[in-house]
Amino acid sequence: MRIIQYIPTIDQTWGGTSSYMQLLGNSLGNLVELHIITHISKEPLPIENCQLHNIATWRHPIEMKRQWETFLKQINPDIVHINCCWIPQCAFIQKWTQKLKYKVVLTPHGMLEPWIIKRHYWTKKKPALLLYQKQAIKNADCLHATANSEKKNLLKLGYNNKIEIIPNGIEVEKIVFKTSWKKQKEILFLSRIHVKKGINFLIEAIANLKKELQDYKINIAGEGDEAYINELKQLTIKLDIANLIHFTGGVYGDQKWELFRRTDLFILPTYSENFGIVVAEALACGTPVITTQGTPWQELESYHCGWWTEIGTEATTKALKEFLQCTEGQLEQMGRNGRKLIEEKYSSQKMAHDMVNLYRKILGQ
Repeated sequence: MRIIQYIPTIDQTWGGTSSYMQLLGNSLGNLVELHIITHISKEPLPIENCQLHNIATWRHPIEMKRQWETFLKQINPDIVHINCCWIPQCAFIQKWTQKLKYKVVLTPHGMLEPWIIKRHYWTKKKPALLLYQKQAIKNADCLHATANSEKKNLLKLGYNNKIEIIPNGIEVEKIVFKTSWKKQKEILFLSRIHVKKGINFLIEAIANLKKELQDYKINIAGEGDEAYINELKQLTIKLDIANLIHFTGGVYGDQKWELFRRTDLFILPTYSENFGIVVAEALACGTPVITTQGTPWQELESYHCGWWTEIGTEATTKALKEFLQCTEGQLEQMGRNGRKLIEEKYSSQKMAHDMVNLYRKILGQ
């Protein structure tokens, strides 16, 4: 089976979507002939077991169309799988592909969640829906959701009911599990620095508990818009907790995994995630997690490995209070439960096998 995956970028600064493609590619490439087509980026993530192709940017649409159709002719894929929404080139690549009678799977990566659609709705989302995005969703042979909550939201849109759920996965067997849960008095946020991530809730919760957290170090790791990062830094100064919170910038590779293992608690206080791969990474390392009901991680409660809270400062504060009352033994048990959850349900090998089965279903095999 020959598969083309198109994604606008695999740059490491693109966060979870690039990481998803790296993890999927490494495993899926063992099962199919995999071609990943993307645009040139400054710091692309390495992807194994595939053939990587670069294509002209949207600034040169005629050349981009010519190159895309050449790739289709040369590769002759069984399925073309398109990743992301709201970016015009994704919709037009889908249109050019389906005009040539190829089957298309579309993975929105959470970009069709209600919070995302409402943001800049009249200035950006509504024009995009009218011009190209709604038609692309309607015409896809299948929409790929990563959780039941995302499927429900896609069905509410009413554009396309051909939806299959395949959770994201990580290479859990390659992730080193922590060996000690002795409190290091460190708390970690690690993701793209963006208003969607709810970092202000974390900062405000830290301020609410600044006496209890006086000896703690709260690391906020990630890259993002400098103006927004400066806004968050000013908030820490205003709330008199700048001495507790450290903006570390982007962390990758061994440094990232060391942070996950060293920290006592991982927090993602986000408004909306279709999956939240950093949650899975933290759990695989044995670190308990606080995240919100804007993510599909209700299993934090059923597996007793973290807190799945409402969105906002009050709920984040409450969960932090409960974490502070945990003994090291309780944190160890939560850490072991989290690793078990990832091993049982969220391996990248399972994700790849499920994806192949989806492709076969679409092809009627």
